[in-house]
Amino acid sequence: MSRYQNAGLGLALLILAIFPSLISAGDAEYQPLPAIEHPADNPWSKKKHQLGKMLFFDPRLSGNNRMSCATCHNPSLGWSDGLPKTLGRDQRELGRNAPSIINSGYFGKQFWDGRADSLEEQALVPIMGPTEMDQNLDELIDELKAIPYYYREFKKVFGTSGVTAENIAKALATFERSVLSRNAPYDKYQQGDVSSMSNSALRGMKIFFSKGRCNICHGGPLFADNSFHNIGLKPLKGRMPDLGRFKITERKEDKWVFRTPGLRDITRTGPYMHDGRFKTLEEVVEFFDRGGDPLENKSPLMQPLNLQRQEKADLIKFLQALEGEFQSVTLPDLP
Repeated sequence: MSRYQNAGLGLALLILAIFPSLISAGDAEYQPLPAIEHPADNPWSKKKHQLGKMLFFDPRLSGNNRMSCATCHNPSLGWSDGLPKTLGRDQRELGRNAPSIINSGYFGKQFWDGRADSLEEQALVPIMGPTEMDQNLDELIDELKAIPYYYREFKKVFGTSGVTAENIAKALATFERSVLSRNAPYDKYQQGDVSSMSNSALRGMKIFFSKGRCNICHGGPLFADNSFHNIGLKPLKGRMPDLGRFKITERKEDKWVFRTPGLRDITRTGPYMHDGRFKTLEEVVEFFDRGGDPLENKSPLMQPLNLQRQEKADLIKFLQALEGEFQSVTLPDLP
């Protein structure tokens, strides 16, 4: 963590020590998901959104014309792929779980290790990745220019610049910002529909904001703090250790550190963790209940919770209440 993150962590621990009751009050501090913001240099337009959607589902963005962005971010699989670790070119297993793109437009840094600072920057990384989509950008630009629909639509959306790598990224990012999770039972309850959550889910909400201490990292409208933590995930046996954000920053304090995922629609995005080691939410809750595993540089926030069996079941019911209304996605007819 940076010195700013360390300072924030210290303050959080101090507040918890002096005013533990503040956590239990957290559920009253409801924040609905805000309107999505688009960058000044990439404003929203309907045509740009439609173009980005077309590109997102088009396998011609890959070198072998067999993979699209939707291959690893399938809307029917929580905008992920349902695999512990995603498959890249030639169906070879990659090192990490494919993070869902749900609500990704709200996150500052992208990927598990935060190596991209925006969705625009993120969009081209898997396309160019030799083990992922393995596409040469110059060849892709020529290929898209040769397709009348793309040549015409890029001109309509971006003017004289037309088909460029930057404009491909902007169109994809615009579409990805539309993938949102809203109006979950939790939202409806907070807005006055007291019948939207079961008694078990209500008990789980209290645990989430009190004994479970979940909202320390999973707070706010996203149920995520937009930060990075070492939660004590020991490297899996027989696997190459993944040092997380350390690969980007090369700072010792960033070893084993990964981005906090949002919990909205978490029921749809398993398996869980950066390496997909947990198939179920029950396994995830057990992991946090024991305070993670021993690991260098583990966050001091990771402490045993000592939840009872019913409390764990109630907590999972609350997580299920964070499942937003299903977004129906009509697949585009590719040109």
